[in-house]
Amino acid sequence: MPTTKESALTYFPPMGVYETLFKFLDATGKYMGTEGTHPWAQGFPLTSPIPGGPEMPTHIDFSYVDLKYPQATGEAPLLNAIKDYYNHFYGAKIETSNIAIFSGGRPGIYATLAFLNPATKILVEETEYTPYWDALKLLKREHQLIPSNKENRFRPTVDDYKKAGPGFVLKSNPCNPTGVTWTGDQLKSLTDLCQQPGWGGLIDEAYEFFHEPEPESALKYIEDINNTNIFVVSAATKGLQAPGLRVGWVVASKQNIEIFRNFSSIAMGGVARPSQICVTELLKTERVTQARRAVGQFFGEQRRRYGDALDKLGFELYTGDGGFYHWGQLPNGLSSDEFNERLFKHEAAILPGKLCDMNRGSNLTKFMRFSFGPLNAESFEDDVRIIADCVN
Repeated sequence: MPTTKESALTYFPPMGVYETLFKFLDATGKYMGTEGTHPWAQGFPLTSPIPGGPEMPTHIDFSYVDLKYPQATGEAPLLNAIKDYYNHFYGAKIETSNIAIFSGGRPGIYATLAFLNPATKILVEETEYTPYWDALKLLKREHQLIPSNKENRFRPTVDDYKKAGPGFVLKSNPCNPTGVTWTGDQLKSLTDLCQQPGWGGLIDEAYEFFHEPEPESALKYIEDINNTNIFVVSAATKGLQAPGLRVGWVVASKQNIEIFRNFSSIAMGGVARPSQICVTELLKTERVTQARRAVGQFFGEQRRRYGDALDKLGFELYTGDGGFYHWGQLPNGLSSDEFNERLFKHEAAILPGKLCDMNRGSNLTKFMRFSFGPLNAESFEDDVRIIADCVN
C-alpha cells in the first residue's frame, strides 16, 4: 500500500483569528460571519451603509483595458487618491512615489518586516495585533517586548520605548486589540523618536477612522518622510468598510517604496485593477469626509453601549477610545477558552486574549477581545442576552 508522502513544506499553524474561526467551524458546522452566527471574534466592519454614512458600492465599472496586469506599486488614480487624502486631512507632504499598494494591510506589514536589515531589533508591545506574532516567528526576527499589560492598563509610554531602544517600532494605532490610541503630543513624540538615528517604525493605522473624537495619523507629525524609516500602513478594510476588496497601502520614503516595487515584480504582480478602481471612488474627498464622521459616531456609540453592558455583567474593561473592540478580563474566573465553549452553543465566539499575547506566556488566558465591528445596532439585546447566559 502506498503511504502518504511527507510534505515538502514547513508546517505552521493558522493565525490566531483563523484558529478561532476553524474551531468555531468544527463546533458548529458553520463559518463565523454567515447569517445567524455572532461573529464577535472577527475583525471586519459592517459592509452595509451605517447611519449618516455614504452609500456603499454595489458594482464596479471597468473596461477590457482593466483586465491587463496592474502596475507593480499601484495604478495612478488610486495613488493620487491616497496622496490627496493624507495631504488634505493631515497636512502631509507626500507624493505618489511615497506609496505602494498591496493586497490588504497584512502583506504590506509582512513585506516590511521581511526586508528589514537582519541586525534590526524590533520593539513590539506585549499585547498586540495577532499576526505580528506569526510574522515575527516565521521570519525569525529578533524582537523585544514593551510592557503592555494589566499593571500599566495596556498603556505603555514613549519612555518605555526609549528604555528598550534603539530599534524598529512595530505598533498598531489605534491598538488592536485594546483600542488604546496615541494622539497629539504622544503620537508626535513617537514619530520624533522613530526619526532618530538607529530608529524606525511601522505604524499600522487600519482603525484610523474609529477613533473618537476624530481620526488621527502619524503622517500629521512627519515633516519629510523621505528622511525617515517610518512606514505608515492602512487599508480599505476597516474605515472604508470594504474588506473584500483586499486593497491596502504603505506610505514610506521613496527609497523604501522602490524596494516594494521590486518585491511586487517578483512575488505579487500588483493588485487587481477593478479593486483599485473601487477604492479610488471610496476615497473621493466629499465621500471620505462623510465616512470619517459617520464611522466615528456610529462605532463610538456601539463602543459605549456594549461597554456599559459588559461592565454590568462584571467584565473588567481596559478598552481605549479607538477601534471596534472591547478588551477586558472575564468575570467569575472564566478563561476565554471556557467562555468560547459556552458561546459555541449559541453560534457565537470571541477572540481569546492569549492570541494577542506577543510572548505567548500567557498572562491573558482570562482576557478576551470582543468585536462589535460586524454588528447591526438591532442585534444588541440578543448579543447581551447570550453573553449574560454564558458568564453566569
